[in-house]
Amino acid sequence: MKILLLEDDYTYNESIKEYLEDRGFIVDSFYDGQSALEAIVDNKYYLAILDIKVPKLNGHEVIKYLKDINNKTPILITTSLVDIDNITIGYQLGCKDYLKKPFELKELELRINTILEAQYNVNAEKVKQLENGYSFDIATTLLKYNNEIVDLSVKEKELVEFLITNSNTYCDIETIRENVWEGKEIHQADIRMYIRKIRLKTYKDFILSSRGLGYKIVVSK
Repeated sequence: MKILLLEDDYTYNESIKEYLEDRGFIVDSFYDGQSALEAIVDNKYYLAILDIKVPKLNGHEVIKYLKDINNKTPILITTSLVDIDNITIGYQLGCKDYLKKPFELKELELRINTILEAQYNVNAEKVKQLENGYSFDIATTLLKYNNEIVDLSVKEKELVEFLITNSNTYCDIETIRENVWEGKEIHQADIRMYIRKIRLKTYKDFILSSRGLGYKIVVSK
């Protein structure tokens, strides 16, 4: 799953990003509120982790703008601010949780998983069982074959995740482009190239195709 991180402290930013990526998350990190806001508006994230005291736009301003445009990305606030007024503002604006600095990275991971499970209903069915010994973890976007991780690029993970989210149903090329590439210009041949690469790393029928219907991945449970 793709997460956005807004943290202006370099050490915090790097350590959080590295920790979450080691656990299979895709992390886009930013050091100022304006850059983070532009990224959230232009891309799909399953969660945004926002510090409050950051340059250009603070975290509260970012949340308020997202609320004004009806962006539903769930928000986790991390901050050294401890007064109840600042905490209250965050919750009133719609953040899902609040984590006070300094914090343990394991605690951050637990808070993230709690939000994702509640928001996307991935608790009981977090790991999707596919055919021929493959499985896919919705929370970490890790594809495994007999418990061994299959090495996928970021975009390959996003493509597999989208097809599994819409499992057992054919998705046409245009739908894939709109959701995986956020509507950005990409030739159909390039999307088919990504599908071929995933098949080469798995097996021929890992992604099924049907002329005129599109592509799908079969989930057994």
